[in-house]
Amino acid sequence: MTLAILLIVAAALSLVGIVTAAIAHALQVSSEDNLAGQIRPLDIEAFRNLADPSEEAYLRRFLPAAEFRKVRRARLHALAAYVQVAGKNAALLVRMGQRALASSDEATAEAARQLVNLALLMRRNAAIVLLRILIARAWPATGSAAVPILDGYNRLSGAAMLLGRLQNPAATLRILLM
Repeated sequence: MTLAILLIVAAALSLVGIVTAAIAHALQVSSEDNLAGQIRPLDIEAFRNLADPSEEAYLRRFLPAAEFRKVRRARLHALAAYVQVAGKNAALLVRMGQRALASSDEATAEAARQLVNLALLMRRNAAIVLLRILIARAWPATGSAAVPILDGYNRLSGAAMLLGRLQNPAATLRILLM
């Protein structure tokens, strides 16, 4: 009996490790020098619509159960794609901020420090939300809770634009589509 429990616990821990490694790999970025060129702007309104719990409640109320499950799976798949892009953008912004930390200009160094902190928080939140989305796809009764990503991404966008303006006032760095 205890051997069976031990095997189940080991299998569960292995599964968590595999999922964690897969999420970490999905959030990796390539090592090219043109980091700003690799950033993919997000359509924040479409992202907000997919993450809105009231929108999901509306669909649940007015669609038949089988149709709702199909639509929910498609929405979760799209939401996961948005969260992955947000996580990859955050990883790029961490690297851009780390490069700018060595600046002799005090304002640029402070903006870079703020950007790195926000981007690291965004990467962590993106990994957690991706895990929640995977769970929500497996167990439809659970929620995905992607709202922290939306709020954090807006703050991250402001920090990235500030650092971009301080480093190069002529160029703008956009991570949002409006």
